[in-house]
Amino acid sequence: MSKRYSILGPGEGPNYDWENDHTFVKVSGQDTDGAYTLMEDNLKASFALGLHRHDTHAETFYFLEGEVDFYVDGDWHRCSKGTTMHVPPGIAHACRVAGHAPAKMLMIFQPSGFDGFLAELAKMSKADFADEAKMADLNVRYDIVPMGPVPSHPDDEG
Repeated sequence: MSKRYSILGPGEGPNYDWENDHTFVKVSGQDTDGAYTLMEDNLKASFALGLHRHDTHAETFYFLEGEVDFYVDGDWHRCSKGTTMHVPPGIAHACRVAGHAPAKMLMIFQPSGFDGFLAELAKMSKADFADEAKMADLNVRYDIVPMGPVPSHPDDEG
């Protein structure tokens, strides 16, 4: 009889070790019949994610370690251990680690799909990443609307 549940320990699950973060898929869209995806994201000191939005899915972030400066709908927030940030569909957001120090967070994508985006990225070559049409198609398929770089942070002024 197959198990009707799953369990993953620390460092387990499909993972993607990028230049700026190391992400683990803890509960995939396949596990939830597409309802949501749960991921652990270990942000490296250089992590920053430009301004973007999702028109059909929500994201919820629960911060476990370190601090992350999160830009949401025109406002900056410093998120630290125990903070939850929920971003509904259609809301522009960006983020970066605070103080150039690593951070860790859990991410819930509802409905699921972001795990598929990462799996496709992992198979791409440098030439694929440079192909604007290919990247635009990927973004459309995974409900990612790029809107520009990380906005200016008040700490950067002066």
